[in-house]
Amino acid sequence: MGPEAMLGMLREGILLILMMIAPIVGSGLLVGLTVSILQATTQIQEPTLAFVPKIVTVLLVLMLLGGWIINLITRFTLQLWEKGLILF
Repeated sequence: MGPEAMLGMLREGILLILMMIAPIVGSGLLVGLTVSILQATTQIQEPTLAFVPKIVTVLLVLMLLGGWIINLITRFTLQLWEKGLILF
């Protein structure tokens, strides 16, 4: 296995990680922005009001997309085994 193949798989791994975390981080960002706008317009500065909705949103997105994320990880791991990059 040459260095080009290993760098290609490393690139695919990084892209896979970005694909997996994008919906999670994006939903947390969207809810955080919405809560911040709500806090700014109503002048409510309660710190827990900012954290609780984000935590709940991230957990819900993880529950909804958990199967898809596991499927991506499984396919990538099988690719690594087929190419001989994981040896046991």
